[in-house]
Amino acid sequence: MKTCEKAAFRSYVDSLLDQLDKHADRAVLRYLDQDVTGGALRASIYRYARALASLGVTRGALVAMFAPNCPDALAIRYATNLLGAATMFLPAIASAEHRAAFVTRMQPTLLVAFAQTEHLVPPNTGARLAYIGTGPARLRLDLRARVQHDLPVESRARPDDLAMVVSSGGSTGLPKASRRSFAAWSAMVSAPSPADRRQLVNGALAYLSQVLVDNTLLGGGAVVLKPHYDPADTLATIEAERITDLLLVEPQLFETMDHPDVDRRDLSSLRSIAHIGGSAPAILRQRAIARLGPVLTHMYGASEAGLVSVLTPSDFLTDPALLNSAGRIRPGVDVRIRRADGTFARGGQHGAIEVRSAAVAQGYYRQPIESAQKFRDGWCLTGDIGFIDEKLHLHMLGRAADVAEIDGVVIGPAQLETPLCALAEVRYARAVAATDAAGDYRWNVVVVPWKGRRIDIARCVRALESACGVKVAQAVRMAAVPRVPLTEQGKVDRAAIGRMCRNLAIRRVEKEDAACSA
Repeated sequence: MKTCEKAAFRSYVDSLLDQLDKHADRAVLRYLDQDVTGGALRASIYRYARALASLGVTRGALVAMFAPNCPDALAIRYATNLLGAATMFLPAIASAEHRAAFVTRMQPTLLVAFAQTEHLVPPNTGARLAYIGTGPARLRLDLRARVQHDLPVESRARPDDLAMVVSSGGSTGLPKASRRSFAAWSAMVSAPSPADRRQLVNGALAYLSQVLVDNTLLGGGAVVLKPHYDPADTLATIEAERITDLLLVEPQLFETMDHPDVDRRDLSSLRSIAHIGGSAPAILRQRAIARLGPVLTHMYGASEAGLVSVLTPSDFLTDPALLNSAGRIRPGVDVRIRRADGTFARGGQHGAIEVRSAAVAQGYYRQPIESAQKFRDGWCLTGDIGFIDEKLHLHMLGRAADVAEIDGVVIGPAQLETPLCALAEVRYARAVAATDAAGDYRWNVVVVPWKGRRIDIARCVRALESACGVKVAQAVRMAAVPRVPLTEQGKVDRAAIGRMCRNLAIRRVEKEDAACSA
């Protein structure tokens, strides 16, 4: 009599190691102009797994890293998951106090820092410390790994065990950390990916960057790692490395497309520039397509909600009006719009966006109250406002705090940014909610001029009055700045924008008072 045993669970790391073995002699990573073959990365994963195990890392542990996007960081992440433990790339929070509070809240079993990041390690975290490329020899994880052998290590991952803890962008304050099991993460990164894909990752290894790295390697492609984003270097790398796929957060996209090197670099290898950002004005996306070609892919999602909708190049080439949307909702993703009165919206009615899919996080890590507020009955409450049109395309108006209803009209950041970006002297504009205690303004807006041009704020206000009405224009506090301030993940730094607008407004009032008293 035959018996049927349930097939053993194979996590994404098992599949990844198979691919690395298959491509043992081919470069799968490129970092600082050096290639890492599949065989070398596979051996590094096994060595780090043994080194981590010797430090007591096993199922149920959490290995957190202040890590640059380098091969060792990836190898340690994969080795940790191979042991059945969870892993996390920690955000480089600017405030030392907030960074210490975040690490303390995460309570990692092992905290790993690199030579480039050791200054970020807060004192007295309670976690065991290990270092890569720096620190005393007894704490050097890389030296410990170097003496291990590279024979295969049996995977200890279980489908329901915690695999990944992912930090949010933290642009509205202290980051949150969503969690996913091995089964959830494995399903999310295992989507088909072409074997000839060359993915450029040139910044912090945030949520979507990690997904793209895993997905590329699982598909048999290659990843080019760059320590930091720089527009000129990005364009040079696309040409030199024949990059096919690139991810940029919204401000980086517009900085790259406006760089003068666009005209002299060979960008013909590009198939997709994926950009994330809630509600970029169509006028800026049109400029991106004109400068970079029909390769723009707009994605809406979040570290908590996963990828929700996608607007592909073929979509907006067929219908340019779709540039105002966040694209078609992905298969397997349920989206509903909840109105302010708690009822669900019909087509075209705006409200709070709620998402349900296999990619939705399973809650926040060590934040039960926040988890209960964000995740309910399998649904993720995104905190964004939007609507679904009659063709089932999702429109994202902005974060709830950034959207306001004035005289019966719902106004989001894109409605403010569009008329400003249409002005000849304005290269870029960003609008975010004002959070001043006085409550005199609803939005802070920064406008960036073209090189050699000067922005007239009064002219900008008139453009807003014409497009949105006087009451909307009166609710805006505006500042002309040389560039939009960004977080370490490349996202808009909302707090810094608030400070810029507030300080310029104070100086403007002081100047007017001085003129009146003269």
